[in-house]
Amino acid sequence: MIWEPITLEALYNQILRAEEEMNSELQRFWELIKIFPEKWIGPEYGKEGGGFWVVAICGRNIIWYNDIEEGFNISPYKQYGEFEDYRCNQDDLQYPVQSLLTVINFGGDMPGYFAPPQTID
Repeated sequence: MIWEPITLEALYNQILRAEEEMNSELQRFWELIKIFPEKWIGPEYGKEGGGFWVVAICGRNIIWYNDIEEGFNISPYKQYGEFEDYRCNQDDLQYPVQSLLTVINFGGDMPGYFAPPQTID
């Protein structure tokens, strides 16, 4: 099977489905952080598709769609248009949005995530 990047239309369908599942508090927060989806470059992966779709920005974190793994993720960034950590969670959108809101409300660190395989030296 040959991987093809997700289309903007298919991405919007996923966003719309997730918005239907959000409670009112989460929906209000989502309205504050969401952006019109745009492609950002990530480390190592996704170059074939021109990057990954970023759908929200909150402080120095983004929510982006990993269309290789088919799920939304949170990653930090330093420079607009480039993010730092490749993550491969397979979450629906409402879960990373809720994670950001929880960190804002209660403090603490970002929740755990799945990263690509690492070599052992």
